[in-house]
Amino acid sequence: METSSTHHIVESLTRAIVEHRLHPGTKLAEQKLADHFGVSRTLVRQALFQLAQNRLIRLEPARGAFVAAPSVDEAKQVFAVRRMLEAEMTRAFVRQVTPAKIKALREHVAQEKQAVDNQDVPGRTELLGDFHVRMAELMGNEVLAELLRELISRCALITLMYQSTHAAEHSNEEHGEIVRALAARDEELAVRLMNEHLLHVEEALTFDRKLPTNDISMALST
Repeated sequence: METSSTHHIVESLTRAIVEHRLHPGTKLAEQKLADHFGVSRTLVRQALFQLAQNRLIRLEPARGAFVAAPSVDEAKQVFAVRRMLEAEMTRAFVRQVTPAKIKALREHVAQEKQAVDNQDVPGRTELLGDFHVRMAELMGNEVLAELLRELISRCALITLMYQSTHAAEHSNEEHGEIVRALAARDEELAVRLMNEHLLHVEEALTFDRKLPTNDISMALST
C-alpha cells in the first residue's frame, strides 16, 4: 500500500512537471503534498527522494524540495559533449559489432517505439536516452556508460518537458537507422547518423512554454 501511494505521488508530480503545470523552482512543501494526497509526510518524503534521483526536483538541506530548473545553456553544453563522446563510441562499436549486440539494440528500439505509440512521455524519454547508454554497456565500457548516464540525466528534464511527440517518433526512427548502419559495419555512415541525430534532438527542443503555476493544488488537480 505504501509503495503504491508513493508511486502515485511520483507519477502525479512527474506529470505536473512534464505538462508544464508546475514551474521550475517551485517549492514542494511536504505538508501541502501530504494534505493533497491524504498521506503521511513520510510517504511524501519517499516520493520526493525518488523524484530527486530522477533529477526532476532538487533537495536542499534546511530549505526543502524544489522543482528542478536546468538551464537551456546547460542542455546545449551537454549535447556538445555528447556529440564528441558518442562519435568515438560509434566508431568503436562498429569495430566490435556482433549479431548479439545488434539484436539487443533492435529490441531496445522496439521498446522505444511501443512507449512512443502509447504516448508514455516519461517512459519514452527514459528509453530514448538509454539507447546511448545501452551501446556503451554492450561494448563492456562501464565508465563510458556511467558518463553517458550522468550527461543524459543532466538534460533529461529539459528533454522531458520540451520534446514533442513528433520529435520523439523521429528520434526512434533515427535510432533504427543508426542500428542498421552499425549492422552493416558502415563506420562513416553510423558516425554521421549519430551526430545528426544528436543535433536533431537538440534542435527539436521547443522552449515556447505554456505559463505554469506555482500553486501545487491547482497544478495537481488538472
